[in-house]
Amino acid sequence: MASQPSGALGGFGDIGKIPELKSRILFTLGMLIVYRIGAHIPVPGIDAGVLAQFFSQAKGSLLGMFDMFSGGALSRLTIFALGIMPYISAAIIIQLMTVVSPKLEQLKKEGESGRRKITEYTRYGTVGLAIFQAIGISIGLESFSVGGQSVVIDPGMAFRAMTVITLVTGTIFLMWVGEQVTERGIGNGISLIIFGGIVAGLPHAVGSTLELARTGEFSAFTVLGLFAMSLAVTGAVVWFERAQRRIPIQYAKRQVGNRMYGGKASFLPLKVNTAGVIPPIFASSLILLPATFAQFTKGVDGFAWLGDLSAALSPGAWLYMALFTGLIVFFCFFYTAIVFDPKDTADNLKKHGGFIPGIRPGQKTADYVDSVLTRITVVGAAYVSMVCLLPQWLISELSVPFYFGGTSLLIVVVVTMDTMGQIQSHLMSHQYEGLMKKARLKTGKS
Repeated sequence: MASQPSGALGGFGDIGKIPELKSRILFTLGMLIVYRIGAHIPVPGIDAGVLAQFFSQAKGSLLGMFDMFSGGALSRLTIFALGIMPYISAAIIIQLMTVVSPKLEQLKKEGESGRRKITEYTRYGTVGLAIFQAIGISIGLESFSVGGQSVVIDPGMAFRAMTVITLVTGTIFLMWVGEQVTERGIGNGISLIIFGGIVAGLPHAVGSTLELARTGEFSAFTVLGLFAMSLAVTGAVVWFERAQRRIPIQYAKRQVGNRMYGGKASFLPLKVNTAGVIPPIFASSLILLPATFAQFTKGVDGFAWLGDLSAALSPGAWLYMALFTGLIVFFCFFYTAIVFDPKDTADNLKKHGGFIPGIRPGQKTADYVDSVLTRITVVGAAYVSMVCLLPQWLISELSVPFYFGGTSLLIVVVVTMDTMGQIQSHLMSHQYEGLMKKARLKTGKS
């Protein structure tokens, strides 16, 4: 395995000299600021003090993890309380259906027009899931009370309708923001929204840890150990995300007229973690969907079994650990199969006169690439699973008072690397255009 070259970072100082890149970055920052402002606008009809007491009891649970993804919007029950998770859940369902539905599979192969149609179906699915979750939250909130005081000030159909409309509208707006950032900004908009929510909780997490150290519940050695562990895990994540398995490729010589082409050696790079941050996000979304509904329907007649399910799916429980790990492994292989097709790669190599030394072109090449990809995906899935299960150990063994670790750290590092990579690509493109202009000027003078 090899690591990708880090690239020159000196060009980042030229960002201000490129108007298009500067406007993209400013647009992205502006949209993230709008998201953070909306995460502090509460839904009407809620007693904020009682709600805060309820969520103080839910630390370390699935609700705590969901609240982390929403940047605290759920614990404050703001207009963005549902976050972007309904969109992610809808995207999972649509991608799974492309495997079993010939119509969706055909749309996937139709290029840009098919992609737009699939995006449209994903939006419809997002609205449906958001309505389902918002109804569950609105009904469940009416049954919650702390110390005999209800979370909802004036229960009834008016409160339910207002809550559903507010939460669904907030999710639709976040979906629009994510798509706009992807199209007109820098980086993947949906990932950046989750990234913004996680980073927003960092100051509170650091403050909580230092407060425990000040009161003596955590020793200075434990705090330093947590800091060193964070650095070590971050370094491991960066290394694994850049790690590649390079398959050597040789191109045969061919003559076109009086000129010879080909004969060069190259390589086919296969990332150890081809799926990136998608598996833990998808796995978390699927687990949070039923568990969140179960949390908000406690005490409601006919939904007692959902309370048992919620307890079984609480972080640290064996069912949660097994299901979370299984979903991560599944999505690592599933998403890798979606984004990389060994048969298409083998056909393209054969078409351009390329071959793997010692492997026959065509189906044999496809089988070889598939076997190599399967082996490194096993390593990638194991790495993602271990990193994402780290918070369970921190919470259960060290009683860390916040949910930050594997999944959140992986998202932060991967999204940062992806965004910086896109910025660097724009810089390199600008430098290339400048060199081409200089070359034309010199040619014109001569």
